[in-house]
Amino acid sequence: MNAARAVIVALLLGWAAVAFADVAVPPLSGRVVDQTGTLSSGDIAALTQKLRDFEARKGSQVAVLLVPTTAPEAIEQYSIRVAEAWKIGRKKVDDGAILVVAKDDHKLRIEVGYGLEGALTDVTARRIIDEIITPKFKAGDFSGGIAAGVDRILGVIDGEPLPKPEPQQSFAGGEPRFDILFNPVIIFAVLVAGSVLRSALGRLIGSAATGGVVGALVWFTLGSLAFSLVSALIAFAFAMFAESIASSNGRSGGWSGGGGGGGGSFSGSSGSSDSGSFSGGGGSFGGGGASGSW
Repeated sequence: MNAARAVIVALLLGWAAVAFADVAVPPLSGRVVDQTGTLSSGDIAALTQKLRDFEARKGSQVAVLLVPTTAPEAIEQYSIRVAEAWKIGRKKVDDGAILVVAKDDHKLRIEVGYGLEGALTDVTARRIIDEIITPKFKAGDFSGGIAAGVDRILGVIDGEPLPKPEPQQSFAGGEPRFDILFNPVIIFAVLVAGSVLRSALGRLIGSAATGGVVGALVWFTLGSLAFSLVSALIAFAFAMFAESIASSNGRSGGWSGGGGGGGGSFSGSSGSSDSGSFSGGGGSFGGGGASGSW
């Protein structure tokens, strides 16, 4: 009987510990993290693009988090844990802000980094919540309330004199895409060109000529000297050693294909239009901001 009572007490204590455990801070998978399924993929994409463009122009980082509940914590304690984990905003500039919505609790908060407390004051944050966001939430328009609130937050930050974002080298299509060099069509074209040039000029000179041609094309296409040099070296290596690699594989029985069942497959679904590419810049928070309910 005593053993049975001990088991029951242990189970009750375990259930109580689970019930009163703090809600985990979700990973920063994007500028908009929705754990409630409230926002559509289109809503998330539009917000993400707006926040990405703002960061590129102004430097400040703003993020949005929707969770079902923060219980047993108050939203103020939970949101500061989120801020400390995500580190939104630039390091030593501390120009980050996070809009946290606890949907089932009917609570929300704007958490403000140190560097924005002079512009996005507690009073201003409270007015954004009371006058812009919660009226739409009360009407059931969560996506509209979040979008309008974000617009107002960005408008306030935009008027704050902040250090300009560091200039980034411009590439067609965004960040430099080294993976395009490994496109099968590109590889085939390099191999064919390398074979022709090697036959006409010899192995070493022909391979060097192949690298030069590829490097020049990359330079004219993307305008990046560093990228063109890397491309030229890779093309040279392909042209120089592809024949040796091919003959070696031929002696060992050829290329194997399809035997293991999809070794190169990636699942890119992260629930955010940032696709896992977004991270906080090291910003700090001190509890500034405001909370509200609807």
